[in-house]
Amino acid sequence: MSQSASNHESRTSLADYRTALTTRAARRPAVASVLARLPIAMIGISALLYVQRETGSFAIAGLVSAGSLVGVSVGAVVQGRLIDRFGPTRPLLTVALLLTMAMTALVTAIESHAATPVLVALGAVTGLTEPMVGSASRALWGRLLPPGGARNAAFSYEAISMEVFFILGPGVAGLLVMAPWAGTGLVLGVVLQCTGAVLFALSPAVRAWGPSSGSHGSLLGALASPGMRTLALAALGFGVVIGFVEVAVPASATEAGQASVGGLLLSVWSLSSVAFGVAYSLRPWPRRMGLRLPVLLGGFGALVALLAWPSSLWGLALMMLLAGALITPQSTAHSAAIEVVAPAGTAAEAFGWVLTAVTLGLAMDQSVSGYVVEHAGPGAAFLAASVAGVVLALVVWLLRGTVRTPQSAPVPELVNA
Repeated sequence: MSQSASNHESRTSLADYRTALTTRAARRPAVASVLARLPIAMIGISALLYVQRETGSFAIAGLVSAGSLVGVSVGAVVQGRLIDRFGPTRPLLTVALLLTMAMTALVTAIESHAATPVLVALGAVTGLTEPMVGSASRALWGRLLPPGGARNAAFSYEAISMEVFFILGPGVAGLLVMAPWAGTGLVLGVVLQCTGAVLFALSPAVRAWGPSSGSHGSLLGALASPGMRTLALAALGFGVVIGFVEVAVPASATEAGQASVGGLLLSVWSLSSVAFGVAYSLRPWPRRMGLRLPVLLGGFGALVALLAWPSSLWGLALMMLLAGALITPQSTAHSAAIEVVAPAGTAAEAFGWVLTAVTLGLAMDQSVSGYVVEHAGPGAAFLAASVAGVVLALVVWLLRGTVRTPQSAPVPELVNA
């Protein structure tokens, strides 16, 4: 195993978190990144609730939400490649402007009760233009910190903070949809995201990250690496399992006559995810990344099978706490694995592919899970999620040998901290 790979599979200490988060050059972009990523789970749900409120149709709202997910999937990769090639400043400023225009068009279309295809198309454009500050922020740590514990701690921080945002987003969106105007959450989320993106793009450390020079490699970009394709498969499996569960849990609550607690149950496993994610980052296992990816995915799939067992919502909440423990460790492993498998100069695009794989997994299996729930019940959907996760984990395990550092991968140039 190369020295680079070994560094990325080393342990992390609490002191490493302090080192990463107090790095002088990282302070401004880190704060701006929080502002930009805070509404990441809020915008989609706010748009969903807003469309449903105005049209009276969950079906139309679901189509608009699906269009937004498709847009985010494409935008994550396209923006990632542009960030790698030109630096983050110009791409992020451009998409922040485009998002403002797309949001204005979407709100106008919703208020005027435009045809469903128009709403879906504008939803897709809104997702496409959401600034991928997360990809840029994750790649920036590789330029600010040398390989080792502090950089690994920074990647863990990114994963843990994202999980916190996903906990807060749905709740905030649910509250804001009750405001006098149902579009308040959508507009506020876009304003926060665009403001954070602009502040991030204009921070000194980010502006110092200029256009890359030399060859830009294969048309496949980050996916030219076999290890990157294996990582994307692991991320897809992660999204598949969550996609099943995010439909089956609210269905379980509805079946029990407590539909209003469905969202709360989903938040339960996010809480254990954050708590265990910090502990796991201090002593990750397995040490080898090629084994860590399939073990975490397989373990997650196995734990999700336990959700089919409880006969009460209290029991389901307890099993959710247990299963949720492996969510953030997987997100952290995906982020750290990019350092091992992504070709040189493709870090932002590589993270974009991870986001895209997770999003596609969510989108595919939310629809499949809905069918399973309707015809066989929530328990069957939990078992289907488990089987899908374990099967994909086995495939990732068979491909574990590809998870290695590409040849001729230079060490990234560090920005003066």
